[in-house]
Order: sequence, then C-alpha cells, then structure tokens
Amino acid sequence: MISETEFRTQEILGIAKKMAIAARTAPKGWGRNTIETKIAFGKDLSVIANKMEELGNKNGQKFFIRDAGNIRNSDAVLFIATEINSLGLNDCGFCGFQNCEEKILHPDVPCSFNTIDLGIAIGSAVSIAADSRADNRIMFSAGRAVKELNCFDERFKIIIAISLSANSKNIYFDRQ
Repeated sequence: MISETEFRTQEILGIAKKMAIAARTAPKGWGRNTIETKIAFGKDLSVIANKMEELGNKNGQKFFIRDAGNIRNSDAVLFIATEINSLGLNDCGFCGFQNCEEKILHPDVPCSFNTIDLGIAIGSAVSIAADSRADNRIMFSAGRAVKELNCFDERFKIIIAISLSANSKNIYFDRQ
C-alpha cells in the first residue's frame, strides 16, 4: 500500500507541470511567445512567503501577509510571467498609445496583447488544476515577491502565481 502523504506532493508537482504546458500552448498574439513559467515547492515556498511578509509590512498591504500564509501551506506554486514588449502593430491602440512605435517610447507600459496572452495562459493553467480537482488560487502578491527575488529574467515584468493545494479543506477559501 502507498499512503497519500507519500505521493501527494509529487502528484501536485505533476499537475503544476501540466499547468505550465497548458500556459505554454495557450494561444498567443501573432503566435509570439512572451510567456515564461516556473514552479516553486518545498523550502522555496518559505523564502517566497518571507518576502511577501516583508513587502506587506513595508507597504502596509495586509493581503500580502495573509497570502504568505497560503503560500507557506501550499504544496506547490506555478508562476506565469510575461514580457511587456510591443507586438509591432501599425494601428492597435489598446495600450492607450496611437500605435506600437509610440508605445515603444514608453517601455514600462505593458502591451495589451502581452497581458491578454497572460490572462489566457492563466485560464488554461487553472483549467488543468480544476480538471485535476486541485485547490488553487491566483495571486498577484506572490508574483510580486518572486519578481523582487529576481527569480525571472528582468525582461519579465508581470508575474502571477497560481498556488496549489490538496487538503481536506480548501486553504484558499476561508481566508482572514
């Protein structure tokens, strides 16, 4: 016999890997890849949670501290990041500028297509978690902490976390 405690983390890691593949294969604007994924588990979760608490205390954002507890108690976390580079369209305007040439003059402003692609990738990833019956939560706060920890190349400006857990009760549901 094999006990659930012996395989649960490995199964959640398997789900996280499938989620990363779903994010990778999600449709992208002009087929251009601006998405990167990474998975954290084990001791890395404490490092990320500590950074979240630090940011929460520094900025007075209590939800960072609340979310840090969720990260600490997760089995794994998938991070999905995107670049914010222009697609080079002639007359889009979604970003608020007239065209991509004008947007390029503002490199810290995201291209709308990059963030749309990120949203589609997140949706694809969480559908795998749902199909696998793994509890999950999308978090900006953990993504921000990972960005501060320089876990991704600097070209990835927006990072979102999807935490995963398999417990008797969903740890992401009744949050204080």
